[in-house]
Amino acid sequence: MKITNVEAIVLDTGKDYPNPAQAAEAHGVRFVSLIRIDTDAGITGWSDIETQPHVGRAIVDAPSGGQIGFESVRAALIGENPFERERLWQKLYRYMAYYGRQGAGMQMMSGVDIALWDIAGKACGQPVWALLGAKYRDHVKAYASTLFRPTPDAMKRAVADYLQQGFRAIKFGWGAFGVDLALDVQLVKAARAEAGAGVDLMVDGGWYGTGYDQPYRSRPVKDWIKLALQLEELDVFWLEDFLHPENFAGYAEVARATRTLRIAAGEQLAGYPDFERLAIEGHAHTLQPDLSRCGGLTVGRQIAELAQRRGIDCVPHAWLTDLLKAASLHLNAYLIHSLYLEFNVSTASLLNNLCLQQLHMVDGMIAIPNGPGLGVDVDEDIVARFRVA
Repeated sequence: MKITNVEAIVLDTGKDYPNPAQAAEAHGVRFVSLIRIDTDAGITGWSDIETQPHVGRAIVDAPSGGQIGFESVRAALIGENPFERERLWQKLYRYMAYYGRQGAGMQMMSGVDIALWDIAGKACGQPVWALLGAKYRDHVKAYASTLFRPTPDAMKRAVADYLQQGFRAIKFGWGAFGVDLALDVQLVKAARAEAGAGVDLMVDGGWYGTGYDQPYRSRPVKDWIKLALQLEELDVFWLEDFLHPENFAGYAEVARATRTLRIAAGEQLAGYPDFERLAIEGHAHTLQPDLSRCGGLTVGRQIAELAQRRGIDCVPHAWLTDLLKAASLHLNAYLIHSLYLEFNVSTASLLNNLCLQQLHMVDGMIAIPNGPGLGVDVDEDIVARFRVA
């Protein structure tokens, strides 16, 4: 089998993120990045990628730079055997060595890797979890992943709605959070009051601003420690990604101050070495690789094994379409100890309707896909409808 085409696709949902002052569910990302890999056997692999889609498309289609280190994704893959995932990962890493080892380059590599796992599973008639080598569970607990609302009353209404939908775990992040310590505590306190004791609550602090007027938003580590201790009293399960992704020393300082609150991070890291640093230097309790950013399932499996060896958690970040949810579910199946699947509850119909087989939550749980490859198939009519590049 040979790769015959690699295509980066840009979809436009037509709407931007809302103003964080609004007490509403987020619409979700404006543009969605997809990668499609075709083979001469008629088997196609897919992935979505949480990146800047127009930049990602350029990385796939770029003309030859005339030497290794400046080449495109397409140049690395056409004519290759898609089963050689490890060799192709290493080839891509070297073809983009000067410009793509981090950021959008690594993110497009990640999408390629997921799509290659999808092809291999379809060719073998096996789900990706079988190719990974383990399935320790049939279902994973889902948590609603949403934005902080600006007032305590709006927080209570949001929690009540997610409980009615069947969620038993909720993560609030970004939005109105991270500017005023007192307001932060009030918002989480309102969420806990509405949720009661039997619901898991998580907080995603965010390390930069959400508005164009103030994109910087920073808070000293000592203030994060002060907040973390108050979140502990409210039985918050984890505090996530609240410092610069490479501030491993800062994460370690906050982690040393906590007793029950987990420190979670990693969604914006790329490659195994950064996760090793996050675990060892940053003392993170929960590693959060985004499979569409960290290096794909190939690197995601390495991170899962790192977490297992160190006795900490691995919870994939999965805030995009059902393609990323499906890939993350396969990694959750592979984990000996699995906590959650992140479930995107944004209102953009495209994000949860891209695939012909939708991933539905039942009694707070989502089933591991058992179909070949990722176990979900892209609805190409939806792709054609929303495609802009």
